[in-house]
Amino acid sequence: MYGASVEEVVDGAGLNPAEVGKGVGRLLDVLDGVDADGWYPMLEVVRPWSEHNPRITGEFARPAAIRDYLRRELTALLRKGAAVTARPSRRALPFTDPEFFAALDEERFDLRAKKLFLFGPERMALSLDRLSHYCGTPAESFGRYVLFTNYAMHVEAFKERFPDAEGPARPDVQMPAWHHDGVSLVNIGVGPSNAKTVTDHLAVLRPDAMIMIGHCGGLRNHQRLGDFVLATSYLREDHVLDRVLPLTVPVIPNHRLNTFLLDALDERDARHRLGVVHTTANRNWEFNQATTLAAMQASRAVAVDMESATIAANGFRYRIPNATLLCVSDKPLHASPKLSASASAFYEASKREHLGIALSCVDRVRREHPNGLPSQEIRSPDEPLFGVE
Repeated sequence: MYGASVEEVVDGAGLNPAEVGKGVGRLLDVLDGVDADGWYPMLEVVRPWSEHNPRITGEFARPAAIRDYLRRELTALLRKGAAVTARPSRRALPFTDPEFFAALDEERFDLRAKKLFLFGPERMALSLDRLSHYCGTPAESFGRYVLFTNYAMHVEAFKERFPDAEGPARPDVQMPAWHHDGVSLVNIGVGPSNAKTVTDHLAVLRPDAMIMIGHCGGLRNHQRLGDFVLATSYLREDHVLDRVLPLTVPVIPNHRLNTFLLDALDERDARHRLGVVHTTANRNWEFNQATTLAAMQASRAVAVDMESATIAANGFRYRIPNATLLCVSDKPLHASPKLSASASAFYEASKREHLGIALSCVDRVRREHPNGLPSQEIRSPDEPLFGVE
């Protein structure tokens, strides 16, 4: 039993490189033990190199769900000479406690303030529980790299490529997730609401990258069905995040992810176009065209979909590197609507290549950025969010 008095202190300044791993292991074991005993575990990090914020703290729930993330970040801190303490913070609140609901308010928690972890433990606990509910697999099964699709055919390609992938333990899951070797694929279905819901909750896992690999309508004359679209920016007409992330805030994909995706496209000589993706909440925008067509023309959009800008905006909001690689499944402005027969043939021809390009990008991220992609462009100047800065 760990109780309220347990404490483990590891001072990186006094460790040789061979001892860092054992020190991190002791800290992680304390976090897990405190959690098992019904307390929120806390980490306190003293960073002697920081002039303005030498001491930062953070509380957690179910730290086993982010064990790999914690191991990596704590290792980097100790190697630079930080002193890290793991101990209990306070009794964990049950979901039924009225105070639990109040603690979920991100505006009360203040995402802008300097802190060790972006979320409070109550928010983390609820999101981990809801991930299991919506995706059908334990939150602990998610990998560091998350792909999103809006069609089941990408799931079929994933299972075909990785027959031993872990999937939902029950039928009729709203947004089924599949996992293999650190990569997760989530079928979020169609629409921005699901895209917001799942990224709200995935954010507590602090993934290294999120990539949308869905389908889109091509808006340019020379695009063909099966061509790829690599988003360089977004027109946010989904509106589900407008209150918490104003439309005046620019949202763009991660530059390195886009570079890796572009290289993978070029290596395969795959037809593609770069440009603005128009994300709408209205699946039937064709029935009331004037406003949408004017926005498409003004923004010089090359594609329209219903999820990409939502994922990108939440990625920006929660400091997660992200990118979008879509495949043209119809051309609504050029007498080539999405019809059942042609869509089925297109899906069968494109699904393996689409998934393969995304996985090629992930493999390169793993090789070249094992400690995570640089994320300065989506972090506030005063945020360490772990790390050693």
